[in-house]
Parts: sequence; C-alpha cells; structure tokens
Amino acid sequence: MAELCLTLLCPPALEEKLLDLLLMSPEAAVFTSAPVAAHGLAFGRLSAGEQVLGRAVATQVQVLLDLAHKDALLAAVRTQFSGTGLRYWLTPVSEAGAIT
Repeated sequence: MAELCLTLLCPPALEEKLLDLLLMSPEAAVFTSAPVAAHGLAFGRLSAGEQVLGRAVATQVQVLLDLAHKDALLAAVRTQFSGTGLRYWLTPVSEAGAIT
C-alpha cells in the first residue's frame, strides 16, 4: 500500500520532462497529472495575463509511493530539476486501493 502522496508543481514547459522521469521510475507506479492555477508563486516571469489574474499556469503531478522509495525518487527529481523552481510537498495516505 502507498504510504505517501508526493505532489509536484511545475511550469508547463517542464511537464513532459517530469512525466518522462516518472514513467521511467519504478518508485512511481501510480501517478496523475493535471493543469492547475498556482497562486503565491511564480516560475520566473509571469505573462501579462497571469499578472492580472494573480495566478500562474502550472502542472500538478501526484505520485503514490512507499516511504522506502521517497528518498530515491526525490533525489532523481532534485538531480534533473535543480534550479527550475519546481515545488513539492508530501502528505500521508491513510488508505489506497482499487475498487474491483
């Protein structure tokens, strides 16, 4: 059972590179991605429209993983995305499974 949910927030320009990394990572067996509006942070220069709206376009990726795999996956993300402003947070997962 997955013990953690790793949420990653990245600019759309990095989305494909991040998804490729996760697809190649055995630690990331199940993950989702979705476009989101990010408030309170910027990935570099905001467009004029983003400045007016007060939000940046971003991609949110959520990865279910075991505690034992957390450090390896975060190390891979840090290595490939150093200096990009990619944000992350971890939350515990109390239950996960498949409805069959």
